[in-house]
Amino acid sequence: MISIENATKRYGETIVVNGVSLTLPAGGITTIIGPNGAGKSTLLSLISRLLPLDSGMIAIDGLDIVSAPSDALARRLSILRQDNTMTARLTVRDLVEFGRYPHSKGRLTAADGRKIEEALAYLDLQTLADRFLDELSGGQRQRAFVAMVLCQDTDYVLFDEPLNNLDMKHAVTMMKLLQKAATELGKTIVIVLHDINFASCYSDHIVAMSNGTVAFQGTPDDIVRPDVLQAVYDTTFDVHELHGNRIVTYFV
Repeated sequence: MISIENATKRYGETIVVNGVSLTLPAGGITTIIGPNGAGKSTLLSLISRLLPLDSGMIAIDGLDIVSAPSDALARRLSILRQDNTMTARLTVRDLVEFGRYPHSKGRLTAADGRKIEEALAYLDLQTLADRFLDELSGGQRQRAFVAMVLCQDTDYVLFDEPLNNLDMKHAVTMMKLLQKAATELGKTIVIVLHDINFASCYSDHIVAMSNGTVAFQGTPDDIVRPDVLQAVYDTTFDVHELHGNRIVTYFV
């Protein structure tokens, strides 16, 4: 599990994450939702040590992220950020190979090769493996980046807005792939999402943030309720039951 105790991040006088204490369960999909500026992406960056904590503590199965060696942390946790662009001209296979760096340090072994092929197959990228990233559609590129982080073969995988720039079909496909990875590969997946309906349909656990703090957390049934969502977003919501899921409509 991911244990967070009094995590705080400031930029000057502005507190972006304000004394967050939270336990993210092992297994399944945890989604972090909330309005713009709630601190969602900053919290994810603190967990992955992309940003330093100003105060507090975060541990991954007891491994303190502040004191842990970088290679040890990279073998336990991987992250796909929003700005997942590459300036170098790489093929899909080149990109996926980067996922093995914490294990191989750039000297790929036969075992690394098997992991790379497994990741390409899992994301249905074998026929695109030798294509350059700039030759792919947005959905194909996003699958390639997901293959890279899954190839890192960590127990915990973090995704910051993985549905950005995807149309509805590709967004649904991506969420189904992440759900499949959590179920079949035993990954603990933590996702920052703006879309409440995707969070409702695909999450096991939801954390709702507001003003840098955790406002609510629980199952989709606990969180996807008009009173809870109105308190988080300051907007009026209707919640409908559809095919066993709670679907939200809202009014400005």
